[in-house]
Amino acid sequence: MCGIVGYIGHKEAYPILINGLKRLEYRGYDSAGIALINGETRTYKCKGKVSDLESFIGNQNIKGNIGMGHTRWATHGEPNDVNAHPHISLNGHFTVIHNGIIENYDVLKKDLIKNGYTFKSETDTEVLANLIEYIYLKDESVTVEMAVRLALTKVIGAYGILVAAKEDTNMLIAARKGSPLVIGVGDGEYFFASDATPIVEHTKSVIYLDDDHMAIVERNSLTLKTIQNDVLEPEVTQIDLDIESIEKGGYEHFMLKEIFEQPNAIKDTFRGRVSERNKRIYLGGLHQALPKINNAKRMIIIGCGTSWHAGLVGEYLLEEYARIPVEVEYASEFRYRNPIINEDDVVIAISQSGETADTLAAIKLAKEKGATVIGICNVVGSSIPRETHAGVYTHAGPEIGVASTKAFTAQVAVLTMMSLMLGKERGNTNDDIYLQMIKAISSVPDYITKILEQNEKIQEIALKYKDASNFLYLGRGVLFPVALEGALKLKEISYIHAEGYPAAEMKHGPIALIDDKMPVVVIATKDKSYEKIVSNIQEVKARKGVVIAIVTEGDHVIKHLADHVIEIPDHHEAIAPLLTVIPLQLMSYYIAVARGCNVDQPRNLAKSVTVE
Repeated sequence: MCGIVGYIGHKEAYPILINGLKRLEYRGYDSAGIALINGETRTYKCKGKVSDLESFIGNQNIKGNIGMGHTRWATHGEPNDVNAHPHISLNGHFTVIHNGIIENYDVLKKDLIKNGYTFKSETDTEVLANLIEYIYLKDESVTVEMAVRLALTKVIGAYGILVAAKEDTNMLIAARKGSPLVIGVGDGEYFFASDATPIVEHTKSVIYLDDDHMAIVERNSLTLKTIQNDVLEPEVTQIDLDIESIEKGGYEHFMLKEIFEQPNAIKDTFRGRVSERNKRIYLGGLHQALPKINNAKRMIIIGCGTSWHAGLVGEYLLEEYARIPVEVEYASEFRYRNPIINEDDVVIAISQSGETADTLAAIKLAKEKGATVIGICNVVGSSIPRETHAGVYTHAGPEIGVASTKAFTAQVAVLTMMSLMLGKERGNTNDDIYLQMIKAISSVPDYITKILEQNEKIQEIALKYKDASNFLYLGRGVLFPVALEGALKLKEISYIHAEGYPAAEMKHGPIALIDDKMPVVVIATKDKSYEKIVSNIQEVKARKGVVIAIVTEGDHVIKHLADHVIEIPDHHEAIAPLLTVIPLQLMSYYIAVARGCNVDQPRNLAKSVTVE
């Protein structure tokens, strides 16, 4: 949430900043702003999207080789021109952009008011700008760098910030705690951003800031310190990201592109890990922790939103194949309920971005209790891989659409591999099943490609129900989490109310909602619950409900019961979640587009939730 971009060097900053903001707009799009420095600091900001900011700036002065930009996802104060970043301190000494949340802003604000400060906005960021200025002006011996550092020692919460000072217009200061910030290293120039997407077209060399680190940057120098003033040696790494992967590539929306990228994303996630020839599944990132994982008495999976749904799939698979008891927890609730965590527990943290604040907080609690913590995430160099004892990258590639698609299937792919590998390691999965499963999961990319060939048919079905007010999604067993994920996708991007339920629970309440205006999406593939799901469909039809069924290819029973059927290839039931979710993603996408919704940037949502 919120996007930060900055530049210091010999080029004109404005084109770099405005294009960077466009790449980061998936992180926040309530308002946007830019500060340009050319001896003096000029700020332009307004409510709305980056395109609105461009129009607002128009033909105004955009000269300057130093600058910073921000696209906002509102926390403190409604989206408007005044609350947009950058924020300038009362006496104009400091300009600040900020991602995160200052939890003790109210206490700091009251103290500043006592010392004569007034405020224009409702934001916690303006409080930080004024706090830096207050410390700077209070003592003549305090330098710009010291003022920023000392202010940050008084802050409770999360931040990724860029600071410019009136007294030194050839310098930018960057700092982070709990909110990502990366610095691109060029030839006599530096780039700043919340993630690597705005940087990759300029340089592949980056420095990832860690918590409580700050960088003091001029055109030809960078000094890295802790906020306690300990000097550090910067570690420059190379990012493996191509500009083509963050472009739409001819698709109307990033979400549609990412849905169609799933065969390759899953193939990349399996690559080097699943081998039909060697008859082996191997997750190298778990190698060092494998003894503890094998001896685990219990696993706790933590995640938020779509990642939580992936965790629910993982619960079914790990218990089925590895025979390990599993609990799945919302990361946002985990640390607030005094959970029982033992040293022989393994905690699996799932996050697309690797920066989810709630998940990071849960990881720290689990580590304090002595548990072994495993990370599953998509972004190399993010915080979760650095905080966990071991882990697995999903290799889904950049996901720009806010509503997660390929990240979900890649997470489920990792959990499927982990379940089978541990089943084999622990002696709970025999050789025949193990080999069957290797063959089954190796077929997933081709199966998904075949499902995507029904794109036009799924679009036709979706258009019939674009005006529905409510949807119900039903699934049994390992497909219940897929029903939850299908309902979430529809809610996120089309703003239609939707609920996911275990199919057997329908008669315990939700059946009261069913009438001829209620579309009911039933995931009804052939598995051990097939006869039961057929009965559930009959219950819906008896009440004039509209049934859209996801079925196994060649199914003739449900075809005669349902109003619409979408077929998927015949498959092993363990890979069903990876296949059945694809039609649900497409259906949500086409409904949302037909309703005129912005599917890549749905209202009130941000891609990476870095505040609690």
